[in-house]
Amino acid sequence: MQTSAMAQLKNCSDWPDEALVRDAVTHLTPYQPGMPVSEVKRKYGLTEVIKLASNENALGPSPVALRALAEAAGQLHMYPDGSSYDLRHGLAKLLGVHMDQVIVGNGSDELIKLIAEVFLNPGDEVISWQPGFTQYGWAAHIMGANHFSLPMRDFQYGLADLQQVLSPATRLVCLASPNNPTGTILTRSQLEQLLEMLPAQALLILDEAYGEFVDRPDYPDGLDYVKAGHRILLLRTFSKVYGLAGLRIGYGIGSPAAIDYLQRVRNPFNANSLAQAAALAALSDKEHAQASRIAARQGRTYLTGGLTEMGVKVVPGEANFLLVDTGYPAPEVFEGLLRQGIIVRPCQGFGLPTYLRISVGTPGQNEMLLEALAQVLADCRRKYDYSGKE
Repeated sequence: MQTSAMAQLKNCSDWPDEALVRDAVTHLTPYQPGMPVSEVKRKYGLTEVIKLASNENALGPSPVALRALAEAAGQLHMYPDGSSYDLRHGLAKLLGVHMDQVIVGNGSDELIKLIAEVFLNPGDEVISWQPGFTQYGWAAHIMGANHFSLPMRDFQYGLADLQQVLSPATRLVCLASPNNPTGTILTRSQLEQLLEMLPAQALLILDEAYGEFVDRPDYPDGLDYVKAGHRILLLRTFSKVYGLAGLRIGYGIGSPAAIDYLQRVRNPFNANSLAQAAALAALSDKEHAQASRIAARQGRTYLTGGLTEMGVKVVPGEANFLLVDTGYPAPEVFEGLLRQGIIVRPCQGFGLPTYLRISVGTPGQNEMLLEALAQVLADCRRKYDYSGKE
């Protein structure tokens, strides 16, 4: 009897066979986040590590949000408000929309998945750009939809390419502005041109996760177009300018009908009580949000100057990070920086074999990054000739 049970246990450890799993899932690749600080410390025996890999807010969260977080901690034995009523009410008031136009998610990632679950059937088409945020294609594949990835042209959105692939099967056109990892934007005239091109059965997913950092006057506010009744679902987050990435909370804005359908597939209690309390409080701290914008702008300028001086090509961006071309293999430069206790994001996975994405840090962190990178690039020059060959 015991032998039979052990045999069953062994058989269960091999379950399920791939034949039992949906085809769409067997071909998925899990998302790979940036390396955590703790892992780098363990691997390299370091006591101090700087993380400039995940576009986090260098100033941290608002003190107002931290106080709200502490106050909410005493209610952890209770389920959160499943409707996120207070947060949705606060967002609606701030944005000038109705509450039924707002949905709260466990980060924007969850909202992207909900959108796919509502709007995609097998064989439908989703269009996005490369290099870009990979979760749009991931969500499409989960639902058995076809994903078309258009090339960016000199790291800019090319609408002529979009025109060529739009079809009766197109359901979602997805883009981030500023784009991740390039930091480049879709201008107002481009957005209006895209909306004119959008087929009647298609929806634009406009991801403005980094929108608060943009200074350019030709940057469109997607909210204006939602209010005007365009077929847009707007995604925003508390992870960036509000510094609440660890709480995983984002929100979407759209027509009442679109939001109603998303609410139908949303998991109960998807936004935890601490996240809701901290996010609502963060909305009231306009001084911290403005300080975060200023720090990102100043850090971007400082890093661009220092990187350019050392011969690194910088893609002009509008977010709290920079995409840079070192001219050497990204994994090797990444590894060299890790050994000095600095984590950045190598971009070979985006099809950019010599590029890094570097988050804007504090002034001290930015200075340390430049010093460390200068040493790593000097090592690369000694190892490689100017043709890039070893």
